[in-house]
Amino acid sequence: MRRTRTARALALLTTVLLGATVASAPPGAADRGGDGPVVHSPAYVARDLQNIADAYGRITGPGGQLRDPAYLPALVQQASATSVAQLLAQVASPTRLALTAGQVVPGWNVGNPLRAGWGGTRGRMRDVSFTNRYGALLRGTVYRPLPGAKDPYTGTRLRGPFPGVVITPGSVQGSEGMYRWLAQDLAERGYVVLTYDVQGQGRSETLPHEPLPVPGEQLDALPFCNPFAPPRDRELLGCPGVPFQQVSNFVVGTEDAIDFFVSTPAKPYANPASAGASPDRFNPFWRRFDRSPDRRTATPGRTTRLAIIGHSMGARAVSEVQGTDPRVATVVALDKLFAGKDGGTIPSVPVNETVPRVPALAVQSEYGFTVAPYLLAAGSSLVPAPTPDGPDPRRERQAGYDRWAKSRHDAMLVVPRASTHLDYTDIPLVLPASRHGQALTSVYVQRWLDRYLKHRGGPQALLKRSFRYLEPTADNGRRAIRLQRDPLLSFYYCSAYDLGRGSERRSDGDVTGVGC
Repeated sequence: MRRTRTARALALLTTVLLGATVASAPPGAADRGGDGPVVHSPAYVARDLQNIADAYGRITGPGGQLRDPAYLPALVQQASATSVAQLLAQVASPTRLALTAGQVVPGWNVGNPLRAGWGGTRGRMRDVSFTNRYGALLRGTVYRPLPGAKDPYTGTRLRGPFPGVVITPGSVQGSEGMYRWLAQDLAERGYVVLTYDVQGQGRSETLPHEPLPVPGEQLDALPFCNPFAPPRDRELLGCPGVPFQQVSNFVVGTEDAIDFFVSTPAKPYANPASAGASPDRFNPFWRRFDRSPDRRTATPGRTTRLAIIGHSMGARAVSEVQGTDPRVATVVALDKLFAGKDGGTIPSVPVNETVPRVPALAVQSEYGFTVAPYLLAAGSSLVPAPTPDGPDPRRERQAGYDRWAKSRHDAMLVVPRASTHLDYTDIPLVLPASRHGQALTSVYVQRWLDRYLKHRGGPQALLKRSFRYLEPTADNGRRAIRLQRDPLLSFYYCSAYDLGRGSERRSDGDVTGVGC
């Protein structure tokens, strides 16, 4: 397989770092990789170097961005169209400034350009906007199946109304366009989905609109806040939602997005401090959302057919919101599921304890934003640290899965091989991601939601070893690819599941024998 310059550089660095270690590794050195090669052995180092190269597979692998002749022309076309559309939207709302990377970096919000044309041919999508509780204008998109559409995998006609899904993006300027792949995959299979940008990211407004004291009236048409005022609950500054990189933005965003998603003409969304904007009063696809009480819910008292999905800081947020919002039936965390209590990303801001309340699917990565040799696999994928004994197979289980498995709620952990923190986002060309991590993630999310929102397919659907996935191609096409589970799961970190209770319980803490 071809390696990028970055991968070759990392390979060289690994060789230098491990030269002495490999030479001096004692016979019978501990093997923390199950049935694989002994840690520090030449075979182990060679396997690690291949894994590093494979972490760039979405860019350089077979069928990847640089090896698909249709990708670059589609990217240029869609980047231009997206930039113009965003500029026009900003001009139309001059008092609602989005000072974000998504507004100035070409292609940032495009997602996979090969999916252009999805709306109207494979599903319906519509731009929406609503203000959060602090008056900042949040922008998003809702998706649903085409009328009379058939499930592309089974051929069964989709009959609404459908369960709902709200997807919260990741931090560091994650934008909703990066998660279009998952929203569209779910909509095609019979879900109504909302993606959106939290305050300060993507197309959403940067500043709040607290009432501006004016003699004789209160004015909220202009962005205003007092950064020196006492911070509100869990805010870092007196200016709510600033800076964007705080847990509060993602928790508030998830909660307000759920409120908007379930809104109807009879019970419209409040849209606080919306002067100077023209937000949507309710979800335009409200008729297609199944509001009937779920009598087969996996969590007593949780009868709304709604799932929340989050990535990165969004995963941290949805892990918390599932414990406090009774409308949530199940949760999916994309790097990483969280349970417990800590100081949060910003230690000075308190973080509520996260208690498992609903079934949870966790898809977690081997690497963070960068790809590093195995000797730097301690800590977590996001904050690596030296580990002379090699990776700890239980690392990804300890983030949140283990506590979930001890609760009475179903849990599953999937760790794709060579995966990075960017596997779950569509970003063109510049950042590492594995070739099939996104496809494997989509398959598991589809099957998880089918089980806990539609009550189709028992645990056996989640435990199969081979999956079929429809991958996007040029001109809004699709090609079927076959995903073999075991070779696509990490050989460093354990994938696991704990499903069902009593005589129907299925449990495995180390799906592929990594060594947990």
